[in-house]
Amino acid sequence: MAKNSNYSAGKRQREIEKAKKKKQKELRKRERSASSGDNIPIATVEELQGGLMSADDVVRRMMPGEEESEDTGPGGRKTLPSRLFIGGLSWSVTTDQLREKFEKIGPVNDAVVVLDRDTGDSRGFGFVTMADRKDAAEAIKQLNGEEFEGRSLVVRQATERSR
Repeated sequence: MAKNSNYSAGKRQREIEKAKKKKQKELRKRERSASSGDNIPIATVEELQGGLMSADDVVRRMMPGEEESEDTGPGGRKTLPSRLFIGGLSWSVTTDQLREKFEKIGPVNDAVVVLDRDTGDSRGFGFVTMADRKDAAEAIKQLNGEEFEGRSLVVRQATERSR
């Protein structure tokens, strides 16, 4: 009988230890779940962007010197040029006409009507580089879908074509 009492006492001790470990495990689980997302602070946009510069500031820092140039906007601040694709052009539209159309919105650095290399005729599209990206956005807003020389213009941001 002495063996049985030792066995029972050992069993009880193991069960107590098992229950103790289970409680510790549940406690750790509760602590993890409490710290897993309920108490995460939410940052504002201003806090996240803290020291980030705007695109215009980046361009301004990249360009040497502070002298005034073609890409200087109002108040002597540098601007970021933007290239636009112009589709739906009438076959008779010239580069000068295209430039004039876009200069009504803002300064134009460059304008070109793309010509067929064999015939020299217009291919019906061109490109305009606006001096300021804000003017380019305004040009898209105002001129996209507008009728010009009997055809509806397609104005959008130019993208690099894949070759």
